[in-house]
Amino acid sequence: MPSQRPVPDFAAVRAEFALPDAFPPAVLAEATQAAAERPGPGPGRRDATDVELVTIDPPGSKDLDQAVGVVRRGAGFRVHYAIADLGAVVVPGGALDTDVRRRGQTIYLPDGAVPLHPPVLSEDAASLLPDGPRAAVLWTVDLDGDGEVVAVDVGRALVRSRARLDYAGVQADIAAGSLHPGIAGLPELGPLRRAHAVRRGAIELELPEQEVVPDGAGGWTVQVRRRLDVESWNAEISLLTGMAAARIMLDAGVGLLRTLPAPDDDALAAFRRAARELGFAWPEGASVAEVLAGLPADTPSALALRRAATTLLRGAGYAAFDRAAGAPPPDDPGHGGIGAPYAHVTAPLRRLIDRFGTEVCLAVVAGQELPEWLRTALPALPEAMAASDALAGRVDRACVDRTEAALLHTHVGREFDAVVLRPGQADGEAGEVYVPEPPVLARCTGDLAAGAVVRVRLQEADPATGRIEFAA
Repeated sequence: MPSQRPVPDFAAVRAEFALPDAFPPAVLAEATQAAAERPGPGPGRRDATDVELVTIDPPGSKDLDQAVGVVRRGAGFRVHYAIADLGAVVVPGGALDTDVRRRGQTIYLPDGAVPLHPPVLSEDAASLLPDGPRAAVLWTVDLDGDGEVVAVDVGRALVRSRARLDYAGVQADIAAGSLHPGIAGLPELGPLRRAHAVRRGAIELELPEQEVVPDGAGGWTVQVRRRLDVESWNAEISLLTGMAAARIMLDAGVGLLRTLPAPDDDALAAFRRAARELGFAWPEGASVAEVLAGLPADTPSALALRRAATTLLRGAGYAAFDRAAGAPPPDDPGHGGIGAPYAHVTAPLRRLIDRFGTEVCLAVVAGQELPEWLRTALPALPEAMAASDALAGRVDRACVDRTEAALLHTHVGREFDAVVLRPGQADGEAGEVYVPEPPVLARCTGDLAAGAVVRVRLQEADPATGRIEFAA
């Protein structure tokens, strides 16, 4: 009789990474007071409650950073993107501001999040819930019929979301021809912006995206989340806004960019070699983005080439600059994965740096000097966000690894079919394989060829550490 499958211990993950389990009383008091003082229309905040907006998020989400509207406007499009206005409720230098600077971002675990802001704000007063007027920073972007940007504006506003939608529901509405009128233009503009991304050279990996979900029997399992078209289109609206913000900052000579160096010649040569070895033609003059966009969905060789493309996306970071203070923008201000300069401004409920980037854009567009608290805060933010990003990545990987190991724990010695994503290295480092069922990414020793489908034996699966190893 097989032994009972262990349950992954996410409490141990929280303890291992010293994640906070509560907010200090002073922070909660300040957040509660801010929640009770909701801003209304007036000087510096226009009434935009007539704009048709909806939110599109995973089911059950309450920390709603963005509300979107995409409609036809003449021969082109108008995008409205309302972002939760945290700058209106967080007092610079106060207890709340100090605490969120320490946290950096919301950390997500399968059994609950460790939020950046107290839920009285992030899931209620500052969230763009469809229950009445909400304070927001409203971006308005006009585009021509080809999806090219022709005008950008941003300012504080009072908005009202018409509906809280989820991705699957919107995709079904598109198929049924019953899409909400506030986003009637999204199925047209989304593909246009995706085509722009490929032309810019944006590197979209589209590797299997694992997520830990309840298994329906009181435990947890891992599944591959399939990205719907509407998710990609909605992401393009966020990227559009982030690129507009970066342009505003660069033109003004002050701001915060999310950066990623363009791949060097050696990395590009290695990727071309991997494509050739996996049997993929490289059309004359084609970019990496075009080659990746032309790959089949999930064949073994395509998965292996997408895994090889991860080596082109190394060195992500943040850059703060202030030309007036003697700190000019970086020589290469671009983001190699997006194909353009880019800034985080669209998720302030969940990510610290977005609030500061938004405040820079608001000041610049209004023709105002940056307030001193903002200007002095900029230099320290890249290091804080780098540490926070690293922590969030380690926590997410630990949760997935331990759930995978719990699923496989009773199957040590069993054989599985697997796709080789990466062969072992000359320095003795193990290779990497993808087992489709259950969906597991793990180390594998033995003679491996990228893109091959091989039979592997499970050697180790430790739920306490998340360590999994196969052997070919």
